[in-house]
Amino acid sequence: MVDKLTGFNPNIAIPPGETLIEFLNSIEMSQVELSKRIGISTKHLSGIIKGKASITPETALGLESIFGTPASFWNNLEVKYREIKTRLEEKEKILNETGVAKIIPYANIANLGFVTRTRKAEEKVINLRSFFGTASLEFVPDVIPAAFRRTMQREASSLSLAAWLRIGEILAGKVETEPFDKEKVQSVIPDLKKLSLLNPEEFLPGIERYCVSCGIVFVLVPHLPKTYAYGATKWVSPKKALLQLGNRGSYADIFWFTFFHELGHIILHSKKETFIEEDGTSNKIEQEADEFASKTLISRKEYEIFIGKDNITRQSIMEFSEKMEIHPCILVGRLQHDGIIDYRDFHDLKPRFKWAKD
Repeated sequence: MVDKLTGFNPNIAIPPGETLIEFLNSIEMSQVELSKRIGISTKHLSGIIKGKASITPETALGLESIFGTPASFWNNLEVKYREIKTRLEEKEKILNETGVAKIIPYANIANLGFVTRTRKAEEKVINLRSFFGTASLEFVPDVIPAAFRRTMQREASSLSLAAWLRIGEILAGKVETEPFDKEKVQSVIPDLKKLSLLNPEEFLPGIERYCVSCGIVFVLVPHLPKTYAYGATKWVSPKKALLQLGNRGSYADIFWFTFFHELGHIILHSKKETFIEEDGTSNKIEQEADEFASKTLISRKEYEIFIGKDNITRQSIMEFSEKMEIHPCILVGRLQHDGIIDYRDFHDLKPRFKWAKD
């Protein structure tokens, strides 16, 4: 660890006590004698000499009287020793965290511009600490607990998921929104649905604009290795929610269902929770969000009338979708999910998005 001013790179912290011993030897004074003259116990003096106890300003003034050296000399020795000792301890901590850093997809995060590119393990630890906003990578589970709560995939990495969520937090922190307004969110839902008829270049700015007006930050964060997350929501403040989507499952119907699923969490569920949509997620809250997305995208009554017909054709799908003012992929995805049609049927009506950040 090089001093930026002097270039000095100490490998050991030398306690002021060693200098004190030299002074004692120069005047042939014992430690017992010095303890009496300075008014401290021999045990405490021994602690100072070994670097286990600090030279206080009061002790420094006493040494000034005995040896004639300025108190600032002893104070500076103490400060420098503690600084070097702390830096060496910190270096050891950084080395111990390189194993944790290896689990995090550093190169992917660097490609997105959130950390500086480097191959040095110690620099990765330092940069990741700054990225997560923690003094140690060991604190990440305490800062982003939702990522470590559970995972549906054996190969999943909680640290990768934490990094993906952290990117969303950072992006959300840069966006100013109107205060969250639940009624306004519900009022713009028809407009959000209509955006499904557009291309990503057109609908992404539209989603962002509508969300900001309602107190929601929408961010699209590219998938990180071993995250297996489609989307997530959390409240970054009492008046601002984060709705984060990934680019896994780039089919249009998955994107739109996931978006409205996450919107359901924001409208229906607690502000204290972070919700993560992963493969295989299944519980009451997730089912409620699924139900919200399903009935919001396609009226249940209209859907039941449609599937009640004897023959589902390309033309009937197109006509129904036009009536509902949604992209046909949303209806096709719903029909496939419900087992009404095979996953191979009308597959060409489900476009795949090629995101600009892929």
